[in-house]
Amino acid sequence: MPSDGVAAEFHARISTHILDTVTGDPARDVYVRLERRDADGWATIAEGRTDDDGRLRYEVALHEWQAGGYRLFFYVEPYLGGDCFFPEITIAFHVHDPNRHYHVPLLLSRYGYTTYRGS
Repeated sequence: MPSDGVAAEFHARISTHILDTVTGDPARDVYVRLERRDADGWATIAEGRTDDDGRLRYEVALHEWQAGGYRLFFYVEPYLGGDCFFPEITIAFHVHDPNRHYHVPLLLSRYGYTTYRGS
């Protein structure tokens, strides 16, 4: 809570879900970082870990959530194991309408991944 005693206003408009396509199970406890591109490069605006259902919904401050370039960084090596082919996955995307919800799922296996714009 800010020092003036007023709770910060949040705008939860971005979520992700990781599904292990080999086992059919959600990928639990995977670290995911949300970054926004600005004039100085990429800045972290939120981070967290997927829940027991492989989902993560960010609470992004209103002043941080705007039209522009974003990316999700998935650190999947601890989940897949040290011999996985893709230890990290970065998905870059554009937010054109900050009033819409953006869901960016990740379908994951040891040797491949795919993504799409979800709802």
